[in-house]
Amino acid sequence: MRLVRYGRPGKEKPGLIDDEGKLRDLSGVLADIDAATLSDKALRKLAKVATASLPLVRGTPRFGVPVAGIGKFIGIGLNYADHAAEAGLEAPKEPIVFMKAISCLNGPDDAIVLPKGSKKTDWEVELGVVIGTRAQYVSEADALNYVAGYCVVNDLSERSFQLERGPQWDKGKGCDTFGPVGPWLVTRDEVPDVQRLDLYLEVNGKRMQTGSTETMIFTVAQIVSYLSQFMTLEPGDVIATGTPPGVGAGRKPQRFLKKGDTLRAGIAGLGEQQQDVLAWQAK
Repeated sequence: MRLVRYGRPGKEKPGLIDDEGKLRDLSGVLADIDAATLSDKALRKLAKVATASLPLVRGTPRFGVPVAGIGKFIGIGLNYADHAAEAGLEAPKEPIVFMKAISCLNGPDDAIVLPKGSKKTDWEVELGVVIGTRAQYVSEADALNYVAGYCVVNDLSERSFQLERGPQWDKGKGCDTFGPVGPWLVTRDEVPDVQRLDLYLEVNGKRMQTGSTETMIFTVAQIVSYLSQFMTLEPGDVIATGTPPGVGAGRKPQRFLKKGDTLRAGIAGLGEQQQDVLAWQAK
């Protein structure tokens, strides 16, 4: 299933994308797509609903983050061998873990706002993993059984905040609008091999990132298992699993986002998102 949340910010309704690519309303079946929806049992029950019986949604409504009530937004750094190489860094021996502020979550096509004082805002298309079952000290062999599904994430990063203002990455990762997620959540059963997915990102129509989850240093199963040794992963938690090469900081000369840019990013089978870049303005 391809699950979505659509409508105005804060007023989203649950929906799904049918086999013909049409949006169907799920609000008569469940209140929202949240932690209670994401267990294997709940998803199996939802899959039995006759899609053709669901109301069609007219027009082209805004899509929100496809999961409501996200508790943790976890990032993994330098997780593609070719991205580590472009950064001039050795491949990590253990996953690099950081947190993105929940307040940075953004709809997949909502505008990105450059933070006040930004000089080096960068892009990072990433595979997002959504936890479906509470995970604590899980094995690598069992780890994918705790995943509800997958989605596209753009891990926007302000490099001067991240790397030039102290050792903690979080300052450059959690700025408002820096976490577009979606357009939809694709359930685990529809992704036969999560380590064979192509990713891409364009800026103003020019391809900047082209990669595959095949080049991950740590697989999705390894990441879920690893994180569960240090924190309990709860249903609805989102993990951004790292980015392939082609980020602005790795280009020669470096290229960072500016007002008026347009981003387009996607992952095979998981959909595509697009954002306009705006400048920060005092309210």
